[in-house]
Amino acid sequence: MSRGVDVLVLGGAGVDTIVQVPELPLPYADSYMIDSGIRARAGQTGDFVALGLSALGLRTHHLDLIGDDPEGDLVRALHRDRGIALTAVPQPAGTKRAVNLVGPDGRRLSLYDTSRTRAADRLPVPVVRALAESSRHVHVCITQPCADMLPVLREAGVTVSTDLHNWDGHNPYHEPFAHAADVVFLSAAALTDPERTMRRIAERGRAEAVVATAGAEGAYLLAGGELTRVPAVTPPAPVVDSNGAGDAFAAAFLFGRLSGEPPQRCALYGAVAGAHACTVPATRTDALARDELLSRVDGLESSPAFSR
Repeated sequence: MSRGVDVLVLGGAGVDTIVQVPELPLPYADSYMIDSGIRARAGQTGDFVALGLSALGLRTHHLDLIGDDPEGDLVRALHRDRGIALTAVPQPAGTKRAVNLVGPDGRRLSLYDTSRTRAADRLPVPVVRALAESSRHVHVCITQPCADMLPVLREAGVTVSTDLHNWDGHNPYHEPFAHAADVVFLSAAALTDPERTMRRIAERGRAEAVVATAGAEGAYLLAGGELTRVPAVTPPAPVVDSNGAGDAFAAAFLFGRLSGEPPQRCALYGAVAGAHACTVPATRTDALARDELLSRVDGLESSPAFSR
């Protein structure tokens, strides 16, 4: 079967309104003056993964529910301008949106508008099946209603990845995604015992690799039954925003995997891309290009301080 798409990204399209605040948590006050401006830009988790994959030279297709509204126009324009194929399924409730409060140290607090999703939302099965069958890999965001597509993807015989984000290891909503994916990404932020959670994912599901990112502490990689630490990579410029770092890590890891690289090198790709993402202001959607990623990885591997 011809695979005309390298990666199909399901879900996670939307718009963030960025507010740069003087500190987090933000103390109560009647008002704040935001000198940097309050800006809306397209780019939520699925958009960022698609951008990262495309920048690395992978043929990428993104599918999600998107409204006929100003936010939807921003999402469509982003994909059009970056040359990323987009299948926009009409969403009467409107395009997903959020407000991100970003502190001076790059940390963020996200406020998600849940009124723009409905329990009855569905992706069109024939469209998803056809795209999956023409793809080498599918990355599934945990936005509703992507869980319903997991059996369809299994029937299509395509490998799957997902990002559980700040899962606590117990919320049952995340479990179908965790157990259906060949590669599982998550943040270690809410985990009391990352190794235990990672091994449980592998034991109960089909994951060949589980990655838990830990910010400035690097990441944990579970592959072939062995848990290893992935050292953090020093960002090439000052850290200004952590938004999108996990998505950049996932995109670069998948690039390595689809290029036939071993898990440890895939994780190094992810660490480099994630560090780069932390230097990109929240109002922009820049992604690390393939040549720059490989150049930085080569530089790290040739450094006397580098160790596997």
